[in-house]
Amino acid sequence: MYGFPSDLDLSAAVGQETTQFCVGPYDLQFSFGAVAFAVQSQVELHRDGALVATWQAGEWPAPAFYGVFSKPVSVVRVVDERRLCIALQDGTELHVLDSSDQYESLQIYVPDTKGPYII
Repeated sequence: MYGFPSDLDLSAAVGQETTQFCVGPYDLQFSFGAVAFAVQSQVELHRDGALVATWQAGEWPAPAFYGVFSKPVSVVRVVDERRLCIALQDGTELHVLDSSDQYESLQIYVPDTKGPYII
């Protein structure tokens, strides 16, 4: 709804790994170290430049999502106002999308930041 700000600083996630995905009926939650995501919009998994899996509200994540466990983050970048890319050291990328013009798509919790980023 609000888009990813171009100056979004998620550098605290670099070098961190995820050890858990939490799946609710309409959200996917995961963290890289102390940087936590609560996503209600679409998440794509890319490997070697190809889309290999997609998650959206109301669905279970595809088994391919298990491949992100225990893989350190190499870089987090805002692709554009609708797409955030979390690149892992093995070449896998999680793309988190702001896919709604009417509703909030996700919240990002970053340490030492007042309140979450609402996207």
